[in-house]
Amino acid sequence: MSRLLAALTTTLLACACALPGPALAAKKTYFRVGNTADATATTTAGTVLMGGSTDVDAAFQWLCARATGGDFLVVRAAGTDAYNPYVQELCPGLNSVATLIISSAKAATVPSVRETIANAEVVWIAGGDQSNYITEWTGTPVQDALNEHIAAGKPSGGTSAGLAVLTQFVYSALGSQGITSSEALADPYNRYNTFARDFVYEANLQGAIGDTHFAARDRMGRTISFLCRIHANGWSVQPRAIAVSEETAVLIDARGNGRVVGSNSAYFIEAPGAPEVCSPGLPLTYRNVAVRRVGAGESFNVADWRGNAGTTYTVTAEAGVLSSSQPGGSVY
Repeated sequence: MSRLLAALTTTLLACACALPGPALAAKKTYFRVGNTADATATTTAGTVLMGGSTDVDAAFQWLCARATGGDFLVVRAAGTDAYNPYVQELCPGLNSVATLIISSAKAATVPSVRETIANAEVVWIAGGDQSNYITEWTGTPVQDALNEHIAAGKPSGGTSAGLAVLTQFVYSALGSQGITSSEALADPYNRYNTFARDFVYEANLQGAIGDTHFAARDRMGRTISFLCRIHANGWSVQPRAIAVSEETAVLIDARGNGRVVGSNSAYFIEAPGAPEVCSPGLPLTYRNVAVRRVGAGESFNVADWRGNAGTTYTVTAEAGVLSSSQPGGSVY
């Protein structure tokens, strides 16, 4: 469904207000539906990694169930409150659904921003541009509050850019455009291939980098370039990636058990060690990268990096050209 259309049709139901502080006084940055007073609820830890495009209803319902009638908060750097009516309709038992727009580093220091995140039982990081999250929220109370939320055993999740910042290693997208597979394979040190790390601490997502819109935007090549750069940076000797297709999500419980829901697949990718060629200006060679494709209804444990479901195969980048061990040679 169109989040914008949903928001327009329910405008009269929403509480739209400016957060305290002179810098934000003229802007509507907080939108809430449901009860105006915060609830206190017992939560169950869990994380949703969503691949972008159309949202997956089952993923939001899973998060809501872990909030047991609490408050659901969407955080984003830009956009609208279109999630509010959507989540409220999916999860009528919630106390409230709210959207908080934090558009700058200055906005991220407003005391009520941290308090709003602290009071939520679920935090959802919307899609958009992860470079905004990395540049505007890093080192601010927003980053602290997100980490405190996760450490408290409260559920969280994100889609697209929101997924990207939940893994330990982050494709930060600091260039003026996102990198494509062809660019990354031709030169893994392309100026658009930028990285950050440790934006939040999700125990089950340590050692991994995320990617989104995976098969639809042909991102296998760039994801393998991410692994090459993680190894070259000295961040991991056996780098891993969790790549999620559009209209698909991975639901991960506290023990790392991940279940795929939605319309397509998630890909759990692990390099065998060091790349053969990963140097500035040279095409990438990285052989025998292990891939497990896990479809809807199937499971994979991200903490142990083990699973019996799905399809396993290898992908090789040879002088910037991908090949696969699958019959027919598809890398997906």
